[in-house]
Amino acid sequence: MQADSGIPGAVAPFVPSGRRAGTVALRPQLLSIGAVLTELQAEFPEVTISKIRFLEAERLVEPQRTPSGYRKFSAADVERLAYVLRMQRDHYLPLRVIREHLAALDRGENPPALPGPGGPGGPGEEPQDAAITPGPSVSGPRLGRAELLAAAGITEQQLTDWESYGLVTADADGGFDGEMLQVARLVAELGRFGLEPRHLRAVKAAADREVGLVEQVVAPLRRHRNPQTRAHAAAMARELANLSVRLHAALVQVGLRARP
Repeated sequence: MQADSGIPGAVAPFVPSGRRAGTVALRPQLLSIGAVLTELQAEFPEVTISKIRFLEAERLVEPQRTPSGYRKFSAADVERLAYVLRMQRDHYLPLRVIREHLAALDRGENPPALPGPGGPGGPGEEPQDAAITPGPSVSGPRLGRAELLAAAGITEQQLTDWESYGLVTADADGGFDGEMLQVARLVAELGRFGLEPRHLRAVKAAADREVGLVEQVVAPLRRHRNPQTRAHAAAMARELANLSVRLHAALVQVGLRARP
């Protein structure tokens, strides 16, 4: 398992569970899921038992089971969970990428380089375009309501509040895609700074206006009979969305610098 080394973008060596005895300092006894929750909440106060169970279901950690079915976690299991949560919190890595990191560590290899605090390119460098795909989501598996709660580390009440403000919306079948999971995580992060859903209505309204602006440009092309023209409309929508997001971020940065 890796622990925070104190160096931005760096992670100290991690010894995964399953190595020979003596390579990690194991506790005298295994821990229940409740005890694991208590340990993790010291660094990750928003983690829940549902989140731990979800990470187990995703095979990112595999605790032992008693004959009666109770989970029992070793010290290496706890460190592995902390690593996953740290990669989500500090680097916004999706579970697929975190799983690849863990697999490399399990093989005794170095995982891929992690992005620094300034983003993928580091401080002062031009950020790459965000992966924006207008229309139906194709990134990641679809999540049910309980899975979204666990993956985002939020409560049912929080999700209900966010839905009432239109910040998070389910599809017609009641499921959520990868982009909506990202929205939920970002709203949760903003909540750590005291920003409630009512404070984010302006952000939602601005996003809706940007969507409308993009639609004005591409709508005529989407209605065209030629499939190539419709494909061009989809590509143009992605480009316009990325440019709009970058402009929005730049304007926010300029506005903050202009404040006394």
